[in-house]
Amino acid sequence: MKNQICFSVVFVLSLFLLVVAKWSCVEAQTCNPSGTFTGKNPPPGQCNTENDSQCCEEGKLYTTYTCSPPVSSSTPATLTINSFQEGGRDGGGKSKCDDQFHSDDTPVVALSTGWLANRCSNSITIYGNGKSVQAMVVDECDSTMGCDAEHAYQPPCPNNIVDASKAVWKALEVPEESDDWGKLDITWSDA
Repeated sequence: MKNQICFSVVFVLSLFLLVVAKWSCVEAQTCNPSGTFTGKNPPPGQCNTENDSQCCEEGKLYTTYTCSPPVSSSTPATLTINSFQEGGRDGGGKSKCDDQFHSDDTPVVALSTGWLANRCSNSITIYGNGKSVQAMVVDECDSTMGCDAEHAYQPPCPNNIVDASKAVWKALEVPEESDDWGKLDITWSDA
């Protein structure tokens, strides 16, 4: 009888420790800001505001991230719009993954810094507006830096951005004249 009670107590304690360890592991997967910096006004005519992009502001504090929220089969994110083609790129130069420009008629995306790792040239599936589309990951939406020439004098990306070409927006059938065009709550997953 005494052995059964000891076994039961050990079993319950072991189960409790397992639950606490699992909870701690989930808690460790959160993504906290990695730093901040104070913005500066861009030189005249140097900030591209195509696709409702924002310019850095003098004295404004910007948050940076080296991580993004955990990826799941239905990862919440904000879809923004970006031009990836030469001469229309509102984020800077060629795409980070392949050192190329891409037509706005091709479904391609840039992911926030923490999501980019091991996804270059892979496809993701984006769910929004009751539709879905696959797009190839070609670039990073930099969450670690901004407000300089390399980043078109734009602030750093938040850590939950899927920055997509017009082809992605059209495939999701988001009307250009709607309030959702340019910023839409979506979910995504690895394809």
